[in-house]
Amino acid sequence: MAGQDTILIRITELSLPLDYPADALRKAILNRLGIDDTELLEFTVFKRSYDARRKNNTISFVYIVDLNVRDEATLLKRLAHDHNVRPAPDTSYHPVAHAPLGLQEQPLVIGFGPCGLFAALLLAQMGFRPIVLERGRNVRQRTQDTWALWRKKTLTAESNVQFGEGGAGLFSDGKLYSQIKDPKFYGRKVMQEFVRAGAPAEIMYISKPHIGTFRLTGVVATMRAEIIALGGDVRFDSKVTDLLLADGQIEGIMLANGQTLRSRHVVLAPGHSARDVFRMLHARGVYLEAKPFSIGFRIEHPQSLIDKSRLGKYAGHPALGAADYKLVHHAKNGRDVYSFCMCPGGTVVAATSEPQRVVTNGMSQYSRNERNANAGIVVGISPEQDFPGGPLAGVELQERLESRAYELGGSDYCAPCQLVGDFIRGVPSCEFGQIVPSYQPGVRLGDLSSALPDYAIEAIREALPAFGRQIRGFDRDDAVLTAVETRTSSPLRITRDAGTLQSLNVRGLYPAGEGAGYAGGILSAGVDGIKVAEAVATAMLADAPAGRVVNQ
Repeated sequence: MAGQDTILIRITELSLPLDYPADALRKAILNRLGIDDTELLEFTVFKRSYDARRKNNTISFVYIVDLNVRDEATLLKRLAHDHNVRPAPDTSYHPVAHAPLGLQEQPLVIGFGPCGLFAALLLAQMGFRPIVLERGRNVRQRTQDTWALWRKKTLTAESNVQFGEGGAGLFSDGKLYSQIKDPKFYGRKVMQEFVRAGAPAEIMYISKPHIGTFRLTGVVATMRAEIIALGGDVRFDSKVTDLLLADGQIEGIMLANGQTLRSRHVVLAPGHSARDVFRMLHARGVYLEAKPFSIGFRIEHPQSLIDKSRLGKYAGHPALGAADYKLVHHAKNGRDVYSFCMCPGGTVVAATSEPQRVVTNGMSQYSRNERNANAGIVVGISPEQDFPGGPLAGVELQERLESRAYELGGSDYCAPCQLVGDFIRGVPSCEFGQIVPSYQPGVRLGDLSSALPDYAIEAIREALPAFGRQIRGFDRDDAVLTAVETRTSSPLRITRDAGTLQSLNVRGLYPAGEGAGYAGGILSAGVDGIKVAEAVATAMLADAPAGRVVNQ
């Protein structure tokens, strides 16, 4: 695009038919602006979505386009009445600081999921040489360990779907969209770094971007290499077991092997399944508080059913791909039931990180071409109503439900499941219909009525027929429910100061990401990692006055 002094123009609500010719977008821009082709210097697509509200008639692509013309000021003045044509905001990223020469202290980053990855990357790009401590293994080894659970029922406690390079988001749909407020366009920075590391360029503009597990592994490894090339240090098999504290200030950490590392600036991004870390923090007196999360099941349907419902006659069109959905039901018992982490054309996967427990999650590859669609069907719960008893009560509830699922599945990491029709009627299932469950290492049919608290079972039984009225066939008898979905988000918050982003009672400790209760997915976790990296850089400069603040 054009240089720094050029005014970029943004056009919104620019519609084109589904099967438009190659030059149609440029012609539509010229027509909207009322200019000649020679006046349009260049343009890029900022966002593309599609409007399927009239699915049986026409589906249209809707574009937001940023462009440069020969005389921007005159054009903007002429089109001042058109609210869909205006100056484009500056979405580029501007570092807040550069590390001073000779800085000895290195910040520590605990956890190498999306939040820790971006915290470390940004600190490295600003010259602060972070040391990353990841309890699990690198993506290549971690993938082998994860497949061992799925294929051989062999769990590696420190290297699995939850722990290891890339975090819990690695074995998922690789979704890169979020509803967080992002006034500084940090999400754009996240996308740009993924693309630089090998992600598809389309994630910069499609409305619901995703990468998929197989592609995401290579992207994460490339970003790790950049951190190291910029002076950072990434250490695997490095489990943090204690904090070194003095008068309310963090001084460093201790590893499982007894080694200590000193630093007064520590990013804590452990992920939502680091229960041993939560207990260590609680024992150390770090301020924690229980927070709401959700529990439920995974549901599977034929992807073709979802496509037909959402896209009508355009189902299967290559430009649209596999359709998704988002559903909410307010049950009579006061509970909210909703779809969570919908994975088009994907699979249900084993996501436990602890022995003798069963947890489910959803995953899709970039192609999204598997037979089934799956999503969590979950019920919101709160500490005040459902798990009183302190900041760890939600963790303990998760553990009880996951242990029960292990028992119901046969105590060998198979998951318990039930057909939707039988679940609604309250009778055990004994035979599958047309829908074959995708969960590995396997499932066992039975009765899920004891897999969740009674209020959750009641709410989901009510919600499924309601969802069937929104998506025809959603409550079909042979749709499959697999238990249990418990790790929708962290069950607690490691509360931090809104200004400094430091722990409320431990200076220099920066709780971050999904495990700390400040994110919910890859994109929001990456954004939080950027925010915390900037807070750490600013604080380290305050401790080293020779540093140079370049943009506050």
